[in-house]
Amino acid sequence: MLAWLIRFVLVLRSMCVARASREAEIVVLRQQLLVLNRRSAARRRLRNIDRLILVCLCRLFPSVLDAMVIVKPETVLRWHRRGFRAYWRWKSWQRGGRPRIDREVRALIRRMSSENPLWGAPRIHGELLMLGIDVSESTVGRYMIRIGRPRSQGWKTFLQNQASGIASIDLFVVRTISFRLLYG
Repeated sequence: MLAWLIRFVLVLRSMCVARASREAEIVVLRQQLLVLNRRSAARRRLRNIDRLILVCLCRLFPSVLDAMVIVKPETVLRWHRRGFRAYWRWKSWQRGGRPRIDREVRALIRRMSSENPLWGAPRIHGELLMLGIDVSESTVGRYMIRIGRPRSQGWKTFLQNQASGIASIDLFVVRTISFRLLYG
């Protein structure tokens, strides 16, 4: 009895699938007729909605590829692949970038750096964290006021200033036959 019931359900399912497949094929043929009946003088062009309908029907019912007349089945499959790539490119696209810093926080960073010229970005960052403002240290460094400090002296100036106190010594090490070290 159970085997007979399973066979009956499978027959009903195959009839429903076959009927849905026929209906999908009819929809594809009607869509192609609509495209061909449009008023255009030259070449018939498919709109995006036409492509979407054909691709969706081919995705749900692969047997409708046999009913394609105005386009090749490979073209419909190429449209499907292109849409798939576009979807995942859109899905993985990063929107926005870094979050914007409020104007008040930027003004506070500038004020703290101008009133405390010896404080660097790590110190200001720590103070902002204690105030409950969560920004990164690199962001604090970006919005700090640049103070025009005099440049430090270069190597040439340093050597000229310190020439009288500089002594040059060259040391070398020699190993003897008995593996002792001689310093010269």
